[in-house]
Amino acid sequence: MDLCNAILGEEYIVRDIVTEDEELNSFLFSLGCYGGEPITVVTRKRNSCVVSIKDARYNIDNELAKAIAV
Repeated sequence: MDLCNAILGEEYIVRDIVTEDEELNSFLFSLGCYGGEPITVVTRKRNSCVVSIKDARYNIDNELAKAIAV
């Protein structure tokens, strides 16, 4: 399941980052989003969602959210 289908407020563990784009992978890693880390979807908007990673909140677009497998 990807992050777009996650239930709001429920904590998930990142299983994998599903992308061939190395720049996107590096960006998510810099946010602390990599395999084994907990992640929570705080709110969802039309084209993005707000996620909580390591006590920080980030607004990511749906393309990024679809690359995060939980």
